[in-house]
Amino acid sequence: MDWSKVLQRIFLKTGAWFCSLTENLPRQKLLLAMEIKRKNTNVLISIVVVILSFTTSKLCAACSSSSSTLSREISIGVVLDMGSVTGKTIHRCITMASSEFYASHIHFKTRIVLHTRDSKGDPTHAISAALDLLENVKVQAIIGPETSLETKFLALLCGKAKVPMLSFSSVLSGIYPFLVQIKQDESSQFKGIASILQSYKWRSVIIIYEDNDDGREALPCLIESLQVADVHIASKSSISPLSSDDQINNDLHKLKTLQATIYIVHMSPSLSSRLFLSAKRIGLMKEGYAWIVTDKTMNQFSSIDDEVIESSQGLLGMKAYIPSSSKLRGFKSRWRMVVYAEDPLMEAREMDVLGIWAYDTVWALANSTERVWIETLNAGNQGSLDVARVANCDSGTRLLYEILGSKFTGLSGEFQFFDGKLHSETFLIVNIIGKGERRVGFWNPKHGINKELPPSFRGRSLSSSTTTKTGLEAVLWPGVSATAPTGGRKLRIAVVNASGFPELTKVHYDPETNTSSFTGYCVDVFIAAINSLDYQVPYVFENWENLGTYNDLIDQIYHQKYDGAVGDITIRTNRSMYVDFTLPFTELGTGTVARRGNSDIWVFLKPLRANLWLTSAAFFVLMGLVVWTIEHPTNEEFQGSVAYQIGTILWFGFSTLVYAHREKLTSNLSRFVVIIWLFVVLILTSSYTATLSSMLTVRQIQLVTARNYVGIQYGSFLGGLLVASNLNFTGLHPYTSPEDYASALSGGSKSRGVTVIVDELPYIKIFLAKYGKDYAMVASQSNTAGWGFVFQKGLPLVSDMSQAIVKLREEGKLEMMEKKWFKSQSSFMPENATSTPNILNLDSFGGLFVVSFLSCVSVLFIRFTFMLFKKFGLKNFIKLLDGGKLALMFRFLVSRRGNAIC
Repeated sequence: MDWSKVLQRIFLKTGAWFCSLTENLPRQKLLLAMEIKRKNTNVLISIVVVILSFTTSKLCAACSSSSSTLSREISIGVVLDMGSVTGKTIHRCITMASSEFYASHIHFKTRIVLHTRDSKGDPTHAISAALDLLENVKVQAIIGPETSLETKFLALLCGKAKVPMLSFSSVLSGIYPFLVQIKQDESSQFKGIASILQSYKWRSVIIIYEDNDDGREALPCLIESLQVADVHIASKSSISPLSSDDQINNDLHKLKTLQATIYIVHMSPSLSSRLFLSAKRIGLMKEGYAWIVTDKTMNQFSSIDDEVIESSQGLLGMKAYIPSSSKLRGFKSRWRMVVYAEDPLMEAREMDVLGIWAYDTVWALANSTERVWIETLNAGNQGSLDVARVANCDSGTRLLYEILGSKFTGLSGEFQFFDGKLHSETFLIVNIIGKGERRVGFWNPKHGINKELPPSFRGRSLSSSTTTKTGLEAVLWPGVSATAPTGGRKLRIAVVNASGFPELTKVHYDPETNTSSFTGYCVDVFIAAINSLDYQVPYVFENWENLGTYNDLIDQIYHQKYDGAVGDITIRTNRSMYVDFTLPFTELGTGTVARRGNSDIWVFLKPLRANLWLTSAAFFVLMGLVVWTIEHPTNEEFQGSVAYQIGTILWFGFSTLVYAHREKLTSNLSRFVVIIWLFVVLILTSSYTATLSSMLTVRQIQLVTARNYVGIQYGSFLGGLLVASNLNFTGLHPYTSPEDYASALSGGSKSRGVTVIVDELPYIKIFLAKYGKDYAMVASQSNTAGWGFVFQKGLPLVSDMSQAIVKLREEGKLEMMEKKWFKSQSSFMPENATSTPNILNLDSFGGLFVVSFLSCVSVLFIRFTFMLFKKFGLKNFIKLLDGGKLALMFRFLVSRRGNAIC
C-alpha cells in the first residue's frame, strides 16, 4: 500500500474540513498543498502545509467570529436539489462566494447567513421548504430552484411575502414581480438557433423536447423563432423524463422515417444523455444528420459521462458565453481544490455556467443587503437598529430594487439585470469533438453569427483557421464529416412512365448496368426547378410503372413510400387532401380537337346572300349613272362616244369598291353622292371580310350524326367531367396515344371512330404538333388546374419549387422546353369559333341602301332644278310651274341632251 498517498488524501480532507468551519477561510494555503501534491514532493511538506492551513483557519475563524458580533445577520434561504450534480455545484459556489465576499469586505455592517433546504427535485418539497424559510426562518430572499415548475410555485409564495427570489430557471409565461431570473433569455437563444439554420439553408427541422413544464413552456417560443426564419417544423417529439430506453428508441425510429435530418434538442442533461446514446445506436449520429442542442444541456455539458460524449460527436451546441479572466481562472482553481478534497474522481470536471452565475448572484445579494441596511440606518437617524427593522414591510421591495440595479464585473463578466432577467445576450457556439467541445463561433442579436467576437465585446478571438460561409469555424459533423448536411435525406421521386406520350416522361432502362435514365418535358422542368434553388436538395428518380391509377400513386406518396412524383399529374381537389402540389407548370384546362373541313372553291360567295349581291351590283351601276348625269355636261372625262360613256359609267361605279376610280369630279353634288356611297361600300367590305375570314377559319363540329362519339385518353378523369357537363354525345371511346387519336378522328376504325377528341392541353399540343395539318383545336375550357409536381404534406420544398416554376416561366425557359419537346406550334382555332357565322343579307344593310338612294334622288332633283333656273330664269320657271308646262320642259331638256350625245 502506498502510505504516502493515503496520508496525502487524509490531510487534504482534514484541511478541507477545517476550512469549512468558517466561511471566510483563505484557501491559498490549501491550494499550495494541492500544487505540492501534484509535484510529488515529500509527503511531510504536505503535512506541514495542512497544519499551517489549520492554524490560519483557526485564526481567521476567530477574526470572523469577532467581526460577526459587530455585523447584522441577514437570513437568506437556499432551495436546491442537493441530490443532483447541478444542485451540488450551485451550493458549493454559493458557500464559496459568501465566504470569499466577506473575507474581502470585512468592514460591511451586514452578513448574509445561508439556510439551505433540499427540494429533492420535487415541487412539493420545494414548496414545503420555502414555507419553512419564509414563516420560521424569516428569510429576506430565496436562492433557487433549478426547474421552472418549482420556480413558479415559489415565485407565487415570495410574491405574497414580498421577498425576492433569485432563480436559475427561465420562466417565459406569467407575471411574478419578485422573481429575478439568473439565466439568459431563452427567446434570444432560439433566435440564434434560427440564424444557424438560415446560414446553412436548412428549411426543415425536427424538435425534440422534454415533456415537462420547462419543455412545454419553451416550445411555443422556439416554434415562433423558427417560423419567423421560414423554417418548417417537420415534427415535434416530446420525451418524458420517465420514459424507458425502449420508448426513446421507438420515438427515434419514427423520426428516422421523416425526410428531415436536422434535430433541435431542448432537454435536461440527464435526459439528453439517454437520447444521444439511443440516437447513436439506431444510426441517427452518422453522416447526413445534424444535431443542435440548447444551453439547457450545453451549460452543464461538463457533467455528462464520457460514453455520452462519445455518442455526441459532431453536434452543435449553444451555451452561455463567459469571458476568460484571471479572476475566473483563480476561482476555478479554488473550486477544483474543494471538489477534489470531497471527491477526487471529480477533479477533471469543469464548473458549470450556473455555478459561475450563482457566485456572482451571492455577491450581488450581499452588496444589495448592505445598501438596504445603510438606507434603513439613514432613514431612522440611529446608530444602531434592531434587526427587525431590516425586515419591515417594504424592505423586500427595496432589496429587490437594489438587486435589479446591481452592476459590477464578476466572474461571468458584466453582471447586470434587464427586465428582471440576467442581461447576457451573447452565446457561444461549440462543436463536440473528441472528449470535449471546440468553440466554432459566437451569436449575438446585434451582430449575428461570427467566428470572432466583435470589437465591442470583451474576450479573446478564435484562432485563425478555415472559415465557412456561415461565419463559423469549420464544423465536424456527425459521422466525422466535414461536409454540412443538406438538411434532409435523399428524396425518392417517382417518375410516371407516360408510354403513349414519351415527350412528357420516358424511362430508359439499361440491362447491362441495371440502371434507368429519365427524359421528357416534365423531367426537364423538375430538374431545372430544383437546380435553381439556392440550396442543395438530394433526390433520386424511381420508375413508377402504371400498375394502377394516379390516385394509387397519390396514396403511395401519402403513406410515404415515395416523397414526391413527376409526370402528367393533374392538380385536383381530392388529391390535395393527401399531398401537396406545386404551382402548375403547364397551361390550365382542356381542349377539343376536330378534323378540318373540306375546301370549297365558291366559299367567297357565301358571306352574302343573293339578294344582297344583286342589290349591291345594281347600286354600283346606279352610282355610276348618277355621277355621269351630273358630271357629263361640264366634265370632259365623262364625254365621248356612247360605248366609251357606258364603259365610264360601269367603271366608275364598280371602281368605288376598291376606291380605284381615277376620274376627277368637278361638281360638289357628285362628290356628295360619292362620299355617301363610299361609306356604304366601307361597311359592306368590312362585313364581308370578317364573315369570309370566319368561314375560312372555322369548321363547325357536327354532333348530329348517328355515330356521335367523343374520344378521351385511357384512364383519364375527363370522362366524368364530360358526363357531368351533359353534352350531347352518344358515348366515350378511350385511346392511349396521338396515333390512336388521329386514326379515330379520320374514321380509320369504323366501330371506334369519333367526331372529336377531348383532352388536357399538353396532350392536345403534342397531338397537333404531329397532325396539325389535318386537325385543329376548335374549343378550350379552363376546367382543370394543370399539372404540378407532387410532394408529401408539409415539405417546405413545395413553396420553393413553386417559386422556381414561376421564375422559369418569367424567364421564358418553360416555353423553350415546351418547344424542345413538342417540336412545333400547335394549330388552334378561336375559342368562340364553334358555330357557322351568320350569312349577310339585304335586311342587314337595307338602311344603308335607302340612305344612298335618297342621296342620289336628292342630288338629281337639285341638279335639274338649277338647270331650269339657269335656262329660263326664276320668273319664267314659276310661270312654267303654274302653267303646267314642266313636263314639256323636261322633254325639251331630254331632247337637247339626246342631240348632244349624237
